[in-house]
Amino acid sequence: MNNLTVLTGIIVEENDCFTLAELSRACDMPAEWILALVEEGVIEPVGSEDGHWQFSGRCLRRVRIIQRLESDLGLNLAGAALALELLEEVESLRNRIAVLER
Repeated sequence: MNNLTVLTGIIVEENDCFTLAELSRACDMPAEWILALVEEGVIEPVGSEDGHWQFSGRCLRRVRIIQRLESDLGLNLAGAALALELLEEVESLRNRIAVLER
């Protein structure tokens, strides 16, 4: 028997920008949840007013990681935010080590 899995996706650059509604759709989460991430400091929108905020591709990446931490590990928002911060610190340190080893 042949098991075939087809995955589709879109490559998002860090420079790409999303509105609140677009980010909400991309993550399949309500805008209120996205706003809670902003309040927690997980993501930082660009713009002065709620209705005119723009979110970078980096924000999308962070939101998707938070989703996985919450669903896979059962973390609450504060715990997921802390875990994300630690994961990014580990990634940064690994990158620095890789540069030093060259």
